[in-house]
Amino acid sequence: MDMNNELERKFARFDADLTVKDGVGLEGYASYFGDADQGGDVVVAGAYTKSLARLSADKRQVKMLWQHDPAQPIGIWDEVREDKRGLYVKGRLLEAVGRGREAAALISAGAIDGLSIGYRTVRAAKNDKGQRLLQELELWEVSLVTFPMLPSARVAAKGDALGGGDLRELAATFEDARRELARR
Repeated sequence: MDMNNELERKFARFDADLTVKDGVGLEGYASYFGDADQGGDVVVAGAYTKSLARLSADKRQVKMLWQHDPAQPIGIWDEVREDKRGLYVKGRLLEAVGRGREAAALISAGAIDGLSIGYRTVRAAKNDKGQRLLQELELWEVSLVTFPMLPSARVAAKGDALGGGDLRELAATFEDARRELARR
């Protein structure tokens, strides 16, 4: 048993399954099972099951943060679940939060292309390749980040509901509104 009391972080790039909808909606995978990251860690299927059950029982949510900064929540994860591929997340950036608007614009432009999980290791073991198999994790947060560690996932920012250029137009509208408010 590996009872680590420190908060750890695991990075994953967005992939084609992560989409930005209506400028604020996100969905995709924050973690893939069986893929070794650049640190040699591999998340095992079922690693999040107990943590997600505890969060649900306590009526708490996994937090959506900007760059793992607990002082910068930028949205809400409405759905966080395990499936056969990994840890699926679906949520929305908050338009009323400046950093949330910025995140939507950065994702749309391709400047931000990563997700990262913040967790505490409850149970892990080493395999014969020297990799740490993460068997049980206490999930705290999923962040939008600049530098992800898991190379098996790739970024895609899509405005399915708006169309490709409309996300840039939406970001420009937010910026114009911000400038107008600053002049008052």
